[in-house]
Amino acid sequence: MPRGRYSLHDPHDHTPLADEHFQCASGPSGWRYVSQLTGPDGDHAGSVDLTLDALGRPLRLELHAASWQVRGAALDGVTWVRTDPTGTHATEGNVRAHAFTGTSPAFLVATARLLRLTPSTAGTRVRLVAFTDPVLAPRTVDQSWALVDRETHPADNGPLTVDVYQVTALDTGEQHTVHLAGDVVLSAPGVELESLDSPPSDLD
Repeated sequence: MPRGRYSLHDPHDHTPLADEHFQCASGPSGWRYVSQLTGPDGDHAGSVDLTLDALGRPLRLELHAASWQVRGAALDGVTWVRTDPTGTHATEGNVRAHAFTGTSPAFLVATARLLRLTPSTAGTRVRLVAFTDPVLAPRTVDQSWALVDRETHPADNGPLTVDVYQVTALDTGEQHTVHLAGDVVLSAPGVELESLDSPPSDLD
């Protein structure tokens, strides 16, 4: 059960945004990721709770940020309910998309698990609903993912396989690279793995 800490920063000017203290686990029915976020001032800044089924689809998502809350799941595409800080207004949404995404590294692992790509330069298109900070506003995005390299590195607990993905935003053409080792993000734009208490679990 990997457990550790990511630091999140603005990918453009590197302004620190938060630390994400996480743990995740694979099981016969899928994968679960839970985390708590703290801001640069050390105050609580939100939380993530994501459960995937065996095929990588979101069974359950719960996000908290700035007193906003989102609950979602794969249902007729993806469906969610977003609640304002007062708790008096809830807005439902539904999009013919494959899954969710956001600032948490959990979503990078979830997309990779959903796509289950083999090494190739050819990209696979995926439609995602992104919840953007700080108010978890939903936005539909189209991306292309390609598994461009698979590297094996020696590690204390045996060989570590690192998958290198090229992710392209189809609306702007902007590309970036994501490095995953099993269900842990080693590096991605705006994400740094600062500590890891136990080895990653295999994505399969």
